[in-house]
Amino acid sequence: MTRAIFALAAVMAIPMVGAGCSDLTDDSVTSQDNAALGDSLPGTNAALFAEARAAFAATETVQDGLGPIFNERACGICHSNSALGGAGQQIERRYGTLTNGVFNGLANTGGSLRQLFGIGGFTPAPGQNCQSGTDNVNPAGATIFAGRMTTPTFGLGLVELIPDGTIQGIAAAQPASIRGNVVMKTVQLNSGPFRRGQSHVAKFGWKAVHASLADFAGDAYLNEMGITTTSCNNGQAINDFATENRANRTPTNAVINGCPDDQIPGTDDDFAEETGCAGDAANEAQDDVELFAEFMRDLAPPPRGIDNSNGRGLTEFNREGCNGCHLTTTFSATRNGRTTSFQPFSDFLVHDMGALGDGIGNDGDSVAVTRRMRTAPLWGLRFRNGLLHDARTSDRATAIRAHAGQGAAAASAFNLATAAQRNDLLLFLSSL
Repeated sequence: MTRAIFALAAVMAIPMVGAGCSDLTDDSVTSQDNAALGDSLPGTNAALFAEARAAFAATETVQDGLGPIFNERACGICHSNSALGGAGQQIERRYGTLTNGVFNGLANTGGSLRQLFGIGGFTPAPGQNCQSGTDNVNPAGATIFAGRMTTPTFGLGLVELIPDGTIQGIAAAQPASIRGNVVMKTVQLNSGPFRRGQSHVAKFGWKAVHASLADFAGDAYLNEMGITTTSCNNGQAINDFATENRANRTPTNAVINGCPDDQIPGTDDDFAEETGCAGDAANEAQDDVELFAEFMRDLAPPPRGIDNSNGRGLTEFNREGCNGCHLTTTFSATRNGRTTSFQPFSDFLVHDMGALGDGIGNDGDSVAVTRRMRTAPLWGLRFRNGLLHDARTSDRATAIRAHAGQGAAAASAFNLATAAQRNDLLLFLSSL
């Protein structure tokens, strides 16, 4: 299912396609503005994209492996704003506590993600205690609560191709006061140019938790829908996403070990990128994780609108320092034999956002680490209703003023700007 992927070049702070594209003919280069929202990239295999799109939109059932606990029944339900693949209205719930000054995700009662629903409708075996309704609750001991809005997926296949060295170079060039942190993650699924065990810069998720879209999809399939995946690596089955979630209940009734999610033995989805493992050939049609990744990889970036500030808003954006993290860099990437220039308006680094950080981390993280958030790309901003990681507001001025930590200086500059300057900036943001 993987398609040929070629080179990527990045050019700092210029509005057109950069180095490495001079030998391309005019009809082999496109801009992010050439496609409607939800369209595929030029050169995409139409039949494969249609298959991947259908898988992304498909509603999962108990027979597909849904549950035992989950947040929604389809990728498309949570990624639907303005077009399939967009942001969503859903806010996932995260929680934890601090133990001796470090983050504790309360793994003994289900982990830091609260799934909202249970499948119900089955009878557990004697001695099993399965959560089977919609009463998945926050566990005792939680003192930190946060919400996270579903992120849009437009253009992520191009973002996936940004070289590690480019992101690392961006971090090195940033002033110390706003320098972001590079997050390196070990790849789990063999997909596209990524191989299991490789370490790459993570660019996906509010905390930059995955380096590849296949890993991003496998994680979401497990944690958001409760559908497990076994992958195959050099003839051996790998169970990175094959352990069912436990219900977030009180300690006395939290155990669901051994409870069937679908009364079907084995793993729900076989990731058949590499053959040689038992069951791969029979289950390739179930290889949903690769189809989800394919859909995201082939989605075109969101198109830009008209800048009614006549360029003054971009000037103000830079003057206030917004471009320190929301870079105005134009990247170019080649997928399916076609090159696309794109401006995501992000450095894809994580920054200490102070009070704006959500306080959620991995077990053992310091408080400072839990405040780090990946710079959210601003492209497609005009198609979103909720802003910031928890969708606390739909007002762009309010969202800017909420920036704290390493974003505090930009928020202060916005507050000190004249009304005309602020208006120009907001008009510019409305065009993204």
